[in-house]
Formats: sequence, structure tokens, C-alpha cells
Amino acid sequence: MNTLSNRTLNRTLLARQMLLDRTEMPIVAAVEHLGGLQAQAPVPPYLALWTRLRSFDFGALSELIIDRSLVRMTLWRGTLHLISADDVYLMRTALQPELDKWAKNVMPPATRVEIDFAKLARITREFVDTEPRTVAEIGAHLREHFPGPTARELSTQAQMLVPMVQVPPRGIWGVGGVPQNVAMATWLGRDLPSEAAVPELITRYLRAFGPSTLADVQAWSRMTGLKAHAARMDLVQYRNSDGKVLFDVPDGVLVPEDTPAPARLLPSFDNVLLGHADRSRIMNEDARSRWGAVRNGVFPPTFLVDGYLHGTWNVVETKDTATLTIEPYFKTTAKDLKAVVSEAKALLKAMAPGKTHVVDTGP
Repeated sequence: MNTLSNRTLNRTLLARQMLLDRTEMPIVAAVEHLGGLQAQAPVPPYLALWTRLRSFDFGALSELIIDRSLVRMTLWRGTLHLISADDVYLMRTALQPELDKWAKNVMPPATRVEIDFAKLARITREFVDTEPRTVAEIGAHLREHFPGPTARELSTQAQMLVPMVQVPPRGIWGVGGVPQNVAMATWLGRDLPSEAAVPELITRYLRAFGPSTLADVQAWSRMTGLKAHAARMDLVQYRNSDGKVLFDVPDGVLVPEDTPAPARLLPSFDNVLLGHADRSRIMNEDARSRWGAVRNGVFPPTFLVDGYLHGTWNVVETKDTATLTIEPYFKTTAKDLKAVVSEAKALLKAMAPGKTHVVDTGP
């Protein structure tokens, strides 16, 4: 069994995540290949695709959300993701048993009360079936039937139990709006299948994140029982430098460790940083501790140098100016910083056309 170095895993991950070379892949196909995009906030999916696709058009992504080719809904780790309409039936079906379990733990143990989840799901479905509802409206409606928990607890449980889509204008570039949810079956026209295609899901993960351990697959999906499925699949195996078994698809291409890796800007919550239990292939321990020292689980936008997490960035816009500030974790060479600045200028041009662009690299 071949042993793969950390840098081979790094370069292979970057290639599969379209971070070595931008691609001409269509937007929907790219979202499907990546296994969906984190979408707790409206902006990150746009930035995730901008950094991966050539000639990416922000408006084109908005149109695909409006025409229902792409949807925003609760998925992995109980957070909003942007996925294709077709992938809803694979991904939400596979994850639904775990979401059902998580719904039981929404309320703190000290205040937890018994809830008839079948009743809660039925009432929620009826309420969101005909028109979009805000989280506040869902919670208030459920409080009429379940007076013990808070409205927020009930609405969170509802999002776990009932597949719902967060509808436009939320998620549309440059447009605000209070989040509203409607039943997935209403928005897309059909219900989830009765059984999940878990082997297909594992295959899709490996094509985007592999070679990986089953612990990595579980960290990404929060699904359990993966070992039995993997045992029945046609997968190849490697080892990492720690001796752990890595699984991969038979036609998975490994990228040589000496392949150059360009500077890349990543949005908040990018899955390339969140997609493994062992994140050493994309960040060293110092970077991990800095990146993980966040409040309320809100991870900042980041950037890569030589393929590894190297620091954070943020944009502040005024009426006339857009300023992107780069904050490296480590000392950065002039050559590497120049590459990051080049990416920053290109992003500002795409994000804020018509404004004066400033890139601040600090003292």
C-alpha cells in the first residue's frame, strides 16, 4: 500500500477543489462536483466559485438560484449550503437521519422537554407548504402548538426535521432581504426518495476531497456507519504519513508534490478547510490554532500561499471605495505577497466594479 506525503495530499486536494487551475466548468456542474458550497451568508458561494472558475459571472449564479437550478437549504453540519436541485435528493436524503437526531439536542438538557417530532414536522410542513415563511413566523406558529420551548428552538428543530429551501431574494448578489423558507417539495415539485444512495455520496466526496480516511468523510457529512458501505465499494487504498488508511476512487488522479500552487483567496467557511477531520493537508498546527480561534463559530475569509492556509482577509466598502485588507499569519515573502495582492485586486474588480479599489497589506 503506497504512502502519500502531506504535500501530495495537498496538491491533490487543491486540484480536485479547482484551486490549482481555474476551470471553465459550468456553475451547476462545479457546485455538484464540490459537494455543495457553504452558504450561511449570501456572499461566500459567489467568492468560492470566483476563485475556482474562469470568467465567473456573479449574476449568472444569481439567475441559477432564481430559476431553481440551485437551492440554499440546511445540510452538512446543520448549516445552510448551496447545492443543485438534483443533488437535494442525494444529499438531504442521506443526511436526514442525522438531522433527525440533531433535532433532539437543540434544547439545552436543563430545559429540554419532550416534543412529538412527528407532530412538529407535520405542522411545519403544512405551514411552509403554500408560501415562504420567515424563521420568526415558523417559530411563532409552532409555539401555538408547543408552548414549552422557545420559538427559536422550535424553528431550528423544524429546519432539521423538514426539508425547506431558503428562497430568493435571499442569496441573490447585491440584494438583501429577510430569510424565508418554503417546503422543498413545493419549491422543487417532488419529495425525497425513501432511501439514500450512500455509496454514491462517498464517491462524490472522494472526487472532491480524496484520498481521505473514513473519519474525514464523517467529519464532512456527520454520517455514521460508513465503514460498511466502503467495504462494498470498489475503492483503492493508500496510507498517509501517520499510517492511516486513505480511500480513493479508482480513477482518482494524484498530483505530484512539487506542482506549483498559486495564491488563492477563499471565502468564509470554505469547504476546502472544513472537509476533513485531519486538516494538516491544508494548514499547519499554528495556522489551525489561529484560524480556529473564532467567536461563535464564524470563520473569516482566508488565503492560501503555496497551497496552505496563510492568513485572513476582509473587505470594507463605502459609497465610493472598496478596501481589501490582507492579514498574514506568518512572515510572507515579497513574491508571495505580490501574488496575494494580485488576486485581491482581481476580486475587488469583480466584487465592486466602478469603485476605487484599495489593497491594504498592513505595516
